[in-house]
Amino acid sequence: MAAIPLDIVVQDILVLYYSQHGATAELARLIGRGIESVPGCQARLRTVPKVSTVCEASAPAIPASGAPYVEKSDLAECIGLALGSPTRFGNMAAAMKYFIDGTSGEWMAGALAGKPGCVFTSSSSMHGGQESTLLSMMLPLLHHGMLLVGLPYSEPALAATQTGGTPYGVSHVAGVQNDRPLSADESKLAFAQGKRLAEAALRLQHPL
Repeated sequence: MAAIPLDIVVQDILVLYYSQHGATAELARLIGRGIESVPGCQARLRTVPKVSTVCEASAPAIPASGAPYVEKSDLAECIGLALGSPTRFGNMAAAMKYFIDGTSGEWMAGALAGKPGCVFTSSSSMHGGQESTLLSMMLPLLHHGMLLVGLPYSEPALAATQTGGTPYGVSHVAGVQNDRPLSADESKLAFAQGKRLAEAALRLQHPL
Protein backbone atom coordinates (compact mmCIF):
# COMPACT_ATOMS: atom_id res chain seq x y z
CA MET A 1 0.00 0.00 0.00
CA ALA A 2 1.27 3.48 -0.84
CA ALA A 3 2.54 5.62 2.02
CA ILE A 4 0.00 8.12 3.33
CA PRO A 5 1.19 11.74 3.49
CA LEU A 6 1.33 13.11 7.02
CA ASP A 7 -1.25 15.81 6.25
CA ILE A 8 -3.93 13.26 5.27
CA VAL A 9 -6.37 12.35 8.02
CA VAL A 10 -7.08 8.63 7.85
CA GLN A 11 -10.80 7.87 8.03
CA ASP A 12 -12.56 4.57 8.66
CA ILE A 13 -14.90 2.70 6.35
CA LEU A 14 -16.96 0.05 8.09
CA VAL A 15 -16.91 -3.46 6.61
CA LEU A 16 -19.77 -5.16 8.44
CA TYR A 17 -20.43 -8.82 7.73
CA TYR A 18 -21.83 -12.08 9.03
CA SER A 19 -20.07 -15.29 8.04
CA GLN A 20 -20.82 -18.86 9.11
CA HIS A 21 -18.28 -20.87 7.10
CA GLY A 22 -15.71 -18.18 6.31
CA ALA A 23 -16.43 -17.26 2.68
CA THR A 24 -18.16 -13.96 3.44
CA ALA A 25 -15.40 -13.13 5.92
CA GLU A 26 -12.79 -13.66 3.21
CA LEU A 27 -14.69 -11.33 0.88
CA ALA A 28 -14.77 -8.78 3.70
CA ARG A 29 -11.00 -8.99 4.15
CA LEU A 30 -10.38 -8.45 0.43
CA ILE A 31 -12.80 -5.52 0.36
CA GLY A 32 -10.84 -4.15 3.31
CA ARG A 33 -7.61 -4.42 1.32
CA GLY A 34 -9.23 -2.51 -1.52
CA ILE A 35 -10.33 0.20 0.91
CA GLU A 36 -6.83 0.51 2.35
CA SER A 37 -5.28 0.79 -1.12
CA VAL A 38 -6.76 4.30 -1.18
CA PRO A 39 -4.63 6.81 0.78
CA GLY A 40 -6.62 8.34 3.61
CA CYS A 41 -8.89 5.33 4.20
CA GLN A 42 -8.70 2.32 6.47
CA ALA A 43 -11.10 -0.59 6.90
CA ARG A 44 -12.87 -1.21 10.19
CA LEU A 45 -13.92 -4.88 10.06
CA ARG A 46 -16.84 -5.81 12.30
CA THR A 47 -19.26 -8.73 12.56
CA VAL A 48 -22.54 -9.54 14.32
CA PRO A 49 -23.39 -12.31 16.83
CA LYS A 50 -25.20 -15.42 15.66
CA VAL A 51 -28.92 -15.43 16.42
CA SER A 52 -29.97 -18.37 18.60
CA THR A 53 -33.33 -20.16 18.49
CA VAL A 54 -33.00 -20.64 22.27
CA CYS A 55 -34.34 -17.57 24.05
CA GLU A 56 -31.96 -17.89 27.01
CA ALA A 57 -28.83 -18.30 24.88
CA SER A 58 -26.49 -15.37 24.38
CA ALA A 59 -23.22 -14.83 22.56
CA PRO A 60 -20.04 -13.89 24.45
CA ALA A 61 -19.25 -10.18 24.53
CA ILE A 62 -16.11 -10.79 22.46
CA PRO A 63 -16.00 -13.30 19.56
CA ALA A 64 -13.65 -16.25 20.00
CA SER A 65 -11.99 -15.36 16.69
CA GLY A 66 -12.25 -12.94 13.81
CA ALA A 67 -13.50 -9.37 13.83
CA PRO A 68 -15.04 -7.72 16.92
CA TYR A 69 -18.79 -7.31 17.17
CA VAL A 70 -20.18 -4.14 15.68
CA GLU A 71 -21.38 -1.29 17.87
CA LYS A 72 -23.95 1.31 16.89
CA SER A 73 -21.26 3.99 17.18
CA ASP A 74 -19.38 2.37 14.28
CA LEU A 75 -22.14 3.49 11.92
CA ALA A 76 -21.79 7.14 12.87
CA GLU A 77 -17.99 7.15 13.02
CA CYS A 78 -17.34 5.68 9.56
CA ILE A 79 -17.54 7.54 6.26
CA GLY A 80 -18.85 4.54 4.30
CA LEU A 81 -20.23 1.03 4.75
CA ALA A 82 -19.73 -2.32 3.05
CA LEU A 83 -22.43 -4.75 4.18
CA GLY A 84 -22.05 -8.52 3.66
CA SER A 85 -24.01 -11.64 4.45
CA PRO A 86 -24.32 -15.18 3.13
CA THR A 87 -27.48 -16.01 1.22
CA ARG A 88 -30.36 -17.46 3.23
CA PHE A 89 -33.23 -18.43 0.92
CA GLY A 90 -32.54 -15.40 -1.27
CA ASN A 91 -32.21 -12.98 1.64
CA MET A 92 -29.62 -11.85 4.17
CA ALA A 93 -28.94 -14.02 7.23
CA ALA A 94 -31.09 -13.51 10.32
CA ALA A 95 -28.11 -12.32 12.38
CA MET A 96 -27.50 -9.38 10.05
CA LYS A 97 -31.21 -8.58 9.72
CA TYR A 98 -31.52 -8.61 13.52
CA PHE A 99 -28.76 -6.02 13.85
CA ILE A 100 -30.14 -3.81 11.09
CA ASP A 101 -33.62 -3.95 12.57
CA GLY A 102 -32.20 -2.39 15.73
CA THR A 103 -30.77 0.70 14.02
CA SER A 104 -33.89 2.90 14.09
CA GLY A 105 -32.12 5.34 16.41
CA GLU A 106 -29.30 5.75 13.91
CA TRP A 107 -31.89 6.12 11.14
CA MET A 108 -33.64 8.95 13.02
CA ALA A 109 -30.29 10.63 13.69
CA GLY A 110 -29.19 10.32 10.05
CA ALA A 111 -26.00 8.52 11.04
CA LEU A 112 -25.62 6.97 7.58
CA ALA A 113 -27.42 9.56 5.45
CA GLY A 114 -25.36 10.76 2.51
CA LYS A 115 -22.61 8.16 2.98
CA PRO A 116 -21.74 5.59 0.28
CA GLY A 117 -22.57 1.94 0.83
CA CYS A 118 -22.11 -1.36 -0.98
CA VAL A 119 -23.12 -4.98 -0.46
CA PHE A 120 -21.57 -8.43 -0.91
CA THR A 121 -22.64 -12.05 -0.44
CA SER A 122 -21.80 -15.74 -0.79
CA SER A 123 -23.91 -18.80 -1.60
CA SER A 124 -23.28 -22.51 -1.91
CA SER A 125 -24.61 -22.79 -5.46
CA MET A 126 -24.40 -20.76 -8.65
CA HIS A 127 -28.10 -19.87 -8.58
CA GLY A 128 -28.52 -19.72 -4.81
CA GLY A 129 -30.17 -16.31 -4.65
CA GLN A 130 -27.10 -14.09 -4.71
CA GLU A 131 -28.66 -11.18 -6.58
CA SER A 132 -31.87 -11.15 -4.54
CA THR A 133 -29.78 -11.21 -1.36
CA LEU A 134 -27.73 -8.25 -2.57
CA LEU A 135 -30.88 -6.34 -3.47
CA SER A 136 -32.46 -7.14 -0.09
CA MET A 137 -29.42 -5.70 1.69
CA MET A 138 -29.67 -2.53 -0.37
CA LEU A 139 -33.18 -1.77 0.89
CA PRO A 140 -32.29 -0.80 4.49
CA LEU A 141 -29.31 1.17 3.20
CA LEU A 142 -31.67 3.20 1.02
CA HIS A 143 -33.94 3.78 4.02
CA HIS A 144 -30.89 5.07 5.90
CA GLY A 145 -30.26 7.54 3.07
CA MET A 146 -27.07 5.92 1.82
CA LEU A 147 -25.71 6.31 -1.71
CA LEU A 148 -25.26 2.88 -3.28
CA VAL A 149 -22.02 1.96 -5.01
CA GLY A 150 -22.13 -1.00 -7.40
CA LEU A 151 -19.58 -2.73 -9.61
CA PRO A 152 -19.40 -1.40 -13.18
CA TYR A 153 -18.58 -3.54 -16.19
CA SER A 154 -15.48 -1.43 -16.64
CA GLU A 155 -14.04 -3.98 -14.20
CA PRO A 156 -12.83 -6.71 -16.64
CA ALA A 157 -13.30 -9.48 -14.07
CA LEU A 158 -17.06 -8.85 -14.01
CA ALA A 159 -17.41 -9.96 -17.62
CA ALA A 160 -14.85 -12.76 -17.28
CA THR A 161 -16.06 -14.44 -14.07
CA GLN A 162 -17.49 -17.95 -14.35
CA THR A 163 -18.59 -18.07 -10.70
CA GLY A 164 -19.57 -15.14 -8.49
CA GLY A 165 -19.66 -11.44 -9.25
CA THR A 166 -22.58 -9.14 -10.10
CA PRO A 167 -23.03 -5.44 -10.91
CA TYR A 168 -24.98 -5.17 -7.62
CA GLY A 169 -21.93 -6.22 -5.60
CA VAL A 170 -19.24 -8.88 -5.40
CA SER A 171 -20.32 -12.44 -4.64
CA HIS A 172 -18.77 -15.87 -4.22
CA VAL A 173 -19.92 -19.41 -5.04
CA ALA A 174 -18.67 -21.45 -2.09
CA GLY A 175 -19.82 -24.92 -3.18
CA VAL A 176 -22.20 -27.34 -1.48
CA GLN A 177 -19.55 -28.24 1.11
CA ASN A 178 -18.51 -24.58 1.51
CA ASP A 179 -14.96 -25.55 0.60
CA ARG A 180 -14.44 -23.74 -2.70
CA PRO A 181 -11.87 -20.92 -2.40
CA LEU A 182 -12.47 -17.53 -3.94
CA SER A 183 -11.66 -17.49 -7.63
CA ALA A 184 -9.17 -15.03 -9.06
CA ASP A 185 -12.02 -13.00 -10.57
CA GLU A 186 -14.03 -12.96 -7.34
CA SER A 187 -10.94 -11.76 -5.45
CA LYS A 188 -10.27 -9.01 -8.00
CA LEU A 189 -13.87 -7.84 -7.78
CA ALA A 190 -13.83 -7.75 -3.97
CA PHE A 191 -10.68 -5.63 -4.00
CA ALA A 192 -12.12 -3.38 -6.71
CA GLN A 193 -15.35 -2.91 -4.78
CA GLY A 194 -13.50 -1.83 -1.65
CA LYS A 195 -11.34 0.59 -3.62
CA ARG A 196 -14.37 2.04 -5.41
CA LEU A 197 -16.22 2.51 -2.10
CA ALA A 198 -13.25 4.28 -0.53
CA GLU A 199 -12.78 6.58 -3.51
CA ALA A 200 -16.47 7.48 -3.46
CA ALA A 201 -16.36 8.15 0.28
CA LEU A 202 -13.41 10.53 -0.07
CA ARG A 203 -15.03 12.37 -2.96
CA LEU A 204 -18.15 12.91 -0.85
CA GLN A 205 -16.00 14.10 2.05
CA HIS A 206 -14.02 16.48 -0.17
CA PRO A 207 -16.12 17.50 -3.20
CA LEU A 208 -14.38 19.38 -5.99
